[in-house]
Amino acid sequence: MALTAERIVNAACAILDAYGLADLTMRRVADSLGVKAGALYWHFANKQSLLAAVADRILAESRGEEDVSAEDDLHQWATNLRSRLLQHRDAAELVASTRATGLGGVDPAEGAREMLQATGIGKEEADPMAQAFVHFVLGHVMEEQTRSQLVALGVVGEFDPVRSQRYFDAGVRVLVAGVDAR
Repeated sequence: MALTAERIVNAACAILDAYGLADLTMRRVADSLGVKAGALYWHFANKQSLLAAVADRILAESRGEEDVSAEDDLHQWATNLRSRLLQHRDAAELVASTRATGLGGVDPAEGAREMLQATGIGKEEADPMAQAFVHFVLGHVMEEQTRSQLVALGVVGEFDPVRSQRYFDAGVRVLVAGVDAR
């Protein structure tokens, strides 16, 4: 089977899920595909480009969007983003670092920004609001993923997903109330 960018991203996603971001190396991806690491550079200029493609894949995955009322749109959007990130180990950290480098092609704030603009908020105001939602979701998920990994390693005692969900929902409600109060 020919080596393609899609196969490389698939292999990188599998390694991310199995071993985490720290162990996602070009050599490990190449080994999993049965090629030399240099072969990957025909498709990706460097590791950061590959990581950006993995982040884009995670962000572009099917959202399973439900039919929601207008007041629930931002909450549902944030919940969908959180769910996509939680499906992949270290995804929040990966997306945050990709955003910091400016290499990603999928903007996780786009959906929130469009929803805000649909309510009549101008782009200049909608963009920082959407970014606040993204920062909250990324930070919350990064903490959830770190805590759950520390529990698995026996470093800390417990992780309560029900409590985490409750805190997430409360945080999103605060952000939505801020948008409503503007």
